[in-house]
Amino acid sequence: MSARLTVLPSGLAVVTDAMPGLGTAAVGVSFGAGARSEAENEHGLAHLLEHMAFKGTARRSAIAIAEEIEQVGGDLNAATGVEQTGYSARVLKDDVALALDILADIVTEPSFDAEELKREKNVIVQEIGSVEDTPDDLVFDMAQDAAFPGQPLGRSILGTPKTVRALDRAALSGFLERGYRASNAVVVAAGAVEHEAVVAEAERRFAALPGGEAPQPAPASYVGGDVRREKRDLEQLHVTLAFEGRPFDADDAYAAQVFANLAGGGMSSRLFQEVRERRGLAYSVHAFHWSYADVGMFGAYAALGPEDAAEILPVMIDVLQAAADSADERETARAKAQMKAGLLMALEQPSARADHHARHQLAYGRPLDAEETVAKIEAVTAEAARAAGRRMLATPPTLAAIGPTRRLMAAERIAERLGARRPAA
Repeated sequence: MSARLTVLPSGLAVVTDAMPGLGTAAVGVSFGAGARSEAENEHGLAHLLEHMAFKGTARRSAIAIAEEIEQVGGDLNAATGVEQTGYSARVLKDDVALALDILADIVTEPSFDAEELKREKNVIVQEIGSVEDTPDDLVFDMAQDAAFPGQPLGRSILGTPKTVRALDRAALSGFLERGYRASNAVVVAAGAVEHEAVVAEAERRFAALPGGEAPQPAPASYVGGDVRREKRDLEQLHVTLAFEGRPFDADDAYAAQVFANLAGGGMSSRLFQEVRERRGLAYSVHAFHWSYADVGMFGAYAALGPEDAAEILPVMIDVLQAAADSADERETARAKAQMKAGLLMALEQPSARADHHARHQLAYGRPLDAEETVAKIEAVTAEAARAAGRRMLATPPTLAAIGPTRRLMAAERIAERLGARRPAA
């Protein structure tokens, strides 16, 4: 994998990754503006803008956007994240210019039609309702809110029905103008693409992106907390126990991810073996680590029957702390192999490569080739993984739970158990 980068005079970055032998391409444009870029009265705005981009422009109606890309066998997609928003297309190699034209059109000249806006806000309200009915998704939103209370990083990307209904055309236009700027954007293309041709198309088609620097979100501060939502009608209890993680540019960011993998990634991990295989406490259990620009979140999730609620948190705490004390080179090698294999298998697809380059260009200011990423993973030792685990487990805990929560360990007992078994620094 060999990515090429050109930064245009406007500040727009263009990254391509040619994959010889393919007849298809993935192209996209991503911006360093997501839910975290919203003001307090804009909750859900970044996500609403992503939806409205497809609902018509000065040159194309909503149906024309869909028909034009599908007429050539392509498809369009988009995703709003905490810190980035991306728009993408998959097409045959001869249709790359068309895909770039459509993508440029929807992010530079969306019409924000009043009727379309009314309908799309209703669609998003339904989407919010579906998350409320999906406890294994909702519990992570609850954990994020408890970990970062009163901060944009703690709010759900979707917003709430009340905040979404209050958003208007002026709010959309304002977010578009301040967040979707050339200096805050990257055009990516992977597969059957030629760098100079993509650069020329990007320079022409994205010329309308405004200049100047995009405002940066306020720094985030991890706090921790305890939130439990009693829902006795649920068959399963969903629990997330989390701690402060590491930002993406921290020296130990990769070590933190390796620790999460060795503790709870895969069937041979400590959490899976102890919680599910030996004790039969939960059907689903895993660990996670999310990195953001200046902070992160690490934790473990389990879904279980209410009869095992009293046992699950002590076991999770003990397993995580034991891993931070004694994870060995064999476990570390397994975790690193999982990470490398997952990365390299995904990057065989043009769309995954384009997304990979977009995320890293916005985060680091340059694309990271697979070889560099693999080298960073390989460099993590067992001691580095353990140290990252100890550092994260020394932070205040965050507990989020939904379902029959009554028998769960009390918040003060969680802190006591963590303190009693705190790994040596």
